[in-house]
Amino acid sequence: MAEAAAGFLEQLKSCIVWSWTYLWTVWFFVVLFLVYILRVPLRINDNLSTVSMFLNTLTPKFYVALTGTSSLISGLILIFEWWYFRKYGTSFIEQVSVSHLRPLLGGVDNNSSNNSTSSSGDSDSNRQSVSECKVWRNPLNLFRGAEYNRYTWVTGREPLTYYDMNLSAQDHQTFFTCDSDHLRPADAIMQKAWRERNPQARISAAHEALEINECATAYILLAEEEATTIAEAEKLFKQALKAGDGCYRRSQQLQHHGSQYEAQHRRDTNVLVYIKRRLAMCARRLGRTREAVKMMRDLMKEFPLLSMFNIHENLLEALLELQAYADVQAVLAKYDDISLPKSATICYTAALLKARAVSDKFSPEAASRRGLSTAEMNAVEAIHRAVEFNPHVPKYLLEMKSLILPPEHILKRGDSEAIAYAFFHLAHWKRVEGALNLLHCTWEGTFRMIPYPLEKGHLFYPYPICTETADRELLPSFHEVSVYPKKELPFFILFTAGLCSFTAMLALLTHQFPELMGVFAKAFLSTLFAPLNFVMEKVESILPSSLWHQLTRI
Repeated sequence: MAEAAAGFLEQLKSCIVWSWTYLWTVWFFVVLFLVYILRVPLRINDNLSTVSMFLNTLTPKFYVALTGTSSLISGLILIFEWWYFRKYGTSFIEQVSVSHLRPLLGGVDNNSSNNSTSSSGDSDSNRQSVSECKVWRNPLNLFRGAEYNRYTWVTGREPLTYYDMNLSAQDHQTFFTCDSDHLRPADAIMQKAWRERNPQARISAAHEALEINECATAYILLAEEEATTIAEAEKLFKQALKAGDGCYRRSQQLQHHGSQYEAQHRRDTNVLVYIKRRLAMCARRLGRTREAVKMMRDLMKEFPLLSMFNIHENLLEALLELQAYADVQAVLAKYDDISLPKSATICYTAALLKARAVSDKFSPEAASRRGLSTAEMNAVEAIHRAVEFNPHVPKYLLEMKSLILPPEHILKRGDSEAIAYAFFHLAHWKRVEGALNLLHCTWEGTFRMIPYPLEKGHLFYPYPICTETADRELLPSFHEVSVYPKKELPFFILFTAGLCSFTAMLALLTHQFPELMGVFAKAFLSTLFAPLNFVMEKVESILPSSLWHQLTRI
């Protein structure tokens, strides 16, 4: 409660500061417009009586111009604020105020205060939050030529962003190249090919490398980008496997002869694991699920330390397709460990298995009358755990939000991970009778346990604040990014809309009823300047007339 009250007071202080800043900004531009466009004589330097005389001589046209100009400026600022919020998810004036005005007014940056007062546990929490904002390779990513490009040909839309493809290019350079590639002509060509931005240039370079010798990475590039069907991609990957297996065996024998050979063996290992994993995914796409499961199991046994590819997530999806729930539970028992990084696949698959035990007989009305049984409570807690880890997934599983093709990279706990999970696992949830009904009845209860998810979590670390920005870079522009916690319209958009409407109404009323509005305006200004008149009279009575005369001249 104390943290919530402190946060409310800080927000209230910020709103007051921003409101005064905005008001003075608007009226500054109004006065400039009137002085330089309408040539209003505002040289008031004699005494306060001149001010009163000036206000009494103002015509209704002045008030129409004043309110109309204020409404126009407010409307322009409103349009700009709305565009900036839709594009960047934040208020421009609020961002400028936080960055420049708060330090001048003695405000304390939250990050610096947290750093100065946090304990070692809080520091670990911050480091974990930063690590959760890391972009990961999507273990279930589609084939660029056979799936992503076909989508582009049909719809005319680009499913991948430049940022996402650039990350893939960096991954390929990391996994498929090494420092000794320049010693082999084909590998030297492929080293340049992975850096090419033009797809046709990459494909041409791969064909050029194959003319020199059987290059495994060249076959990988062609399978990923040139093959238009999964069957063609599988054929090319089999050729890549033949070439890559030979290179792996040769480098394995020489890996201890020096650092150069060790780096080459590491590269050949990455190439071989990638090829076998994609072959298993081809088998899964072509309906040979049992064969895909066997290939994945063999790959995980042969290379148990290579966890960077997250092959167990591919295995979980294939086992769910076979409805081998006991095997799924065995995989979860190994990978759903507190010491291992979590993912939406791990958390939601665990929730699905527990929901499967009770979902076929679950009824909200019956549960409200008799209470939840132990099994139902376990299922609900598993759903709450999954929703806390990634709150974007339920809307896709419940088809409250439309799906798109998943990106090649995902942000854990973000919208991109939710899309990647739901794209492949929605069918598995539909197959379990009542599972989606149980999810629909219970998933929103998670948010009551974590009213301030950015500050404190329940079972996981606080929800990272960087997900929205990263997801906007990873997901195409035609997709509406899911934001958590849901952002309300910034204060300044509402304030500007109200001010614009109010001043426009004043301008209209002044134009229609000039005499009546003139009386109201003069009464308002007289009331507004009454305290100032009182203060000035007191000052005149206290200060000597000669001193006051010198001050007015200054």
